[in-house]
Amino acid sequence: MMGAGVAESLVRQPDAEKTQPLMLGNVLDRLVQDGLLPRAEADRVLLSGLRRSGEHPLEPIAARGLDDPRHPGRRLDLDALTEWLAASHGQTCVSIDPLRVNVQAVTGVMSYAFAERHRILALEVAADTVTVASADPGAVEWEGLLLQTLRGRRLRRVVANPLDIARYTLEFYTMARAVAKAQDAGRSLAGLGNLEQLLELGQLKSPDANDAHVVNIVDWLLQYAFDQRASDIHLEPRREQGVVRFRIDGVLHTVYELPAAVHGAVTSRLKVLGRMDVAEKRRPQDGRLKTRSPDGAEVELRLSTLPTAFGEKLVARIFDPEVLLRSFADLGLVGQDFTRWQTMVQQPSGIVLVTGPTGSGKTTTLYSTLRQLATPLVNVCTIEDPIEMVEPAFNQMQVQPGIELGFAAGVRALLRQDPDIIMVGEIRDLETAEMAIQAALTGHLVISTLHTNDAPSAITRLLDLGVAPYLIRATVLGIMAQRLVRTLCPHCKENEPLSTDDWEQLVAPWPLRAPAHVAAPRGCLECRDTGYLGRVGLYELLPLTEAVRGHVSAETDTSALRREGVRAGMRTLRIAGALKVAAGMTTLAEVLRVAPAAER
Repeated sequence: MMGAGVAESLVRQPDAEKTQPLMLGNVLDRLVQDGLLPRAEADRVLLSGLRRSGEHPLEPIAARGLDDPRHPGRRLDLDALTEWLAASHGQTCVSIDPLRVNVQAVTGVMSYAFAERHRILALEVAADTVTVASADPGAVEWEGLLLQTLRGRRLRRVVANPLDIARYTLEFYTMARAVAKAQDAGRSLAGLGNLEQLLELGQLKSPDANDAHVVNIVDWLLQYAFDQRASDIHLEPRREQGVVRFRIDGVLHTVYELPAAVHGAVTSRLKVLGRMDVAEKRRPQDGRLKTRSPDGAEVELRLSTLPTAFGEKLVARIFDPEVLLRSFADLGLVGQDFTRWQTMVQQPSGIVLVTGPTGSGKTTTLYSTLRQLATPLVNVCTIEDPIEMVEPAFNQMQVQPGIELGFAAGVRALLRQDPDIIMVGEIRDLETAEMAIQAALTGHLVISTLHTNDAPSAITRLLDLGVAPYLIRATVLGIMAQRLVRTLCPHCKENEPLSTDDWEQLVAPWPLRAPAHVAAPRGCLECRDTGYLGRVGLYELLPLTEAVRGHVSAETDTSALRREGVRAGMRTLRIAGALKVAAGMTTLAEVLRVAPAAER
């Protein structure tokens, strides 16, 4: 994260000029000398009186929104000015990535009062070195005081955006203080779990789920997850502590380690918010809650608990309603595939299937489609397990196994509600499949999901369930398989020559001309050095044309069905991925990772 060449304060004495505290006038003079600012503009900044008490000298300059003469099209914003400031003092500029900071370790280096007074923040604590970020690379008065507490470790100085330092100093120390207070309130849970029991006498009770410190921890975790674009929050109990992880762009990141007692209290707090039975820790439970993101948007979270060896594991899946407002172009469904999808879902009756593994974006596709279809002229009903997102435009019903309300019974009930469109969460058995077919035959549009590797395999799956081939031919309009791949970061991706062997592995056995170059991940501050930022869908759309229906029989050959589908215009998942690679949106490795190989 820090890179090479970080200035070692105390290794050599900096120039006297560079050890002076930052003043607005001095900063403006140096910007003029370096050719970044005209003298007239510098005088206007100095005379405008924009600088408020406590404001960093770079802030009023950044507020002017001036062009950066070194980089056409880029502004002299706070990040650009911070980079210049670091370079002018021979120090490294870093962007603070909270996911890479061990909050417990860095908050133990110095007190909050010391960090706030000197506007510094520890970012990394190693065995022999402590890295500290400052927005004033010339300030040295705090170095000697801090070195006295580092116990022989060296001090590495870096420069960071002053607003980031202020923000994360408050967040990190608030979180660390809340965890410490909650831990002090209850140490008796250390070692407790379903697998082992360790009795410690003379200890305080565990912190209450409504304890103010626990409330602060949960609030911070939720806000943190929203800020980092997380799709899931994992609270995982271990023998000595609990681990908090976020799933971002399909990949899990460890963000915090909580003491065992605090982890249990945080889990209980989320269960209270989700209206779950806090006392019941032996069986899985489901719940949901609605909250607001920092920008004021309502966000739904679906909660699920699981009893494990050392306590309850809780996963909160985050459903952002804004996803429902995204266009199909944003989701990656474009061109001929989009046209065919629209044609299928606008039919008055029949069955449309979406297939793919968990986490492949099926829910987003279904809800986006239903949201588009749910006009005041039609009645849209759903039967789900569980209801993923509450949408006022639908009539949603949840499966209730305890009262024998499954998918099949739900569809049977919905047919008496005068529906136009029915969404069935998943076709899992023959009874549900038969009810979906019955609904399609009686003039309803049914949209549902299956778990298969690709679109042609959905036909085989229905046959395996026991559905008669003639019923499939009569009702199924089309099948769409999908996957999600990470998209390259637009800020740092770069071109590289294409490996012909890799391309042939991706597109085989279907011929597709290889591009001369492909985009590759490099890594930058915007994408946390991963090279990827966001995800996009890959779609394999199989329309059941007359020719395709002719291959549906009790002895259906999936390969023959796939070949006929390709002749009818279907692009396999890997071909869809190859087109995204050729467009510079993702990489060969990403597509090979998620898309199954297709055989002739």
